[in-house]
Amino acid sequence: MSATIPDIATSRLILRPLNLLDVPAIQQLFPRWDIVQYMSSNVPWPYPADGAMTFVRDIAIPAMLGGKEWHWSIRPKVGHEQLIGVISLMDQPDDNRGFWLDREWQGRGLMSEASTAVTDYWFETLERPILRAPKAVANVPSRRISERSGMRIIKTEDRDYVSGRLAAEIWEITREEWRRRSAR
Repeated sequence: MSATIPDIATSRLILRPLNLLDVPAIQQLFPRWDIVQYMSSNVPWPYPADGAMTFVRDIAIPAMLGGKEWHWSIRPKVGHEQLIGVISLMDQPDDNRGFWLDREWQGRGLMSEASTAVTDYWFETLERPILRAPKAVANVPSRRISERSGMRIIKTEDRDYVSGRLAAEIWEITREEWRRRSAR
């Protein structure tokens, strides 16, 4: 799997394809209300004791092997053994990118950095024409990442999240728009 999905390095981060060794860190960091409240209602809540194992072993790895999803752990370059979040690309209508980051690491621009790297992978390596990302309207930090990366809202709707049914937006950027922004 790691041969087909590469590590991605940014100025401050290393993104590594998810594997079973990531399960303990995900199980420890992920089941926090501030992280899960705006996740899809497909995420079980309360998060079960085997939630991370079930996700990585039964969902993420098979989808990665099938070429339908790409999941990376997010790690700081300094202390690269420490998992601080996850970022994913999915080949699904209106839902191509998702992420979460440990609260202690938020507010430093790290998720914008990771998001830029995987968006570039989506367009330049996977050669996809459009990237769309759903966001709960209430998830202001996630919306700001999309805004700063040049995405725009193309649709509003209600979606089911762990915290309930909420107003949502679908954000989009095309490969041509991304390339124009990257050329600056």
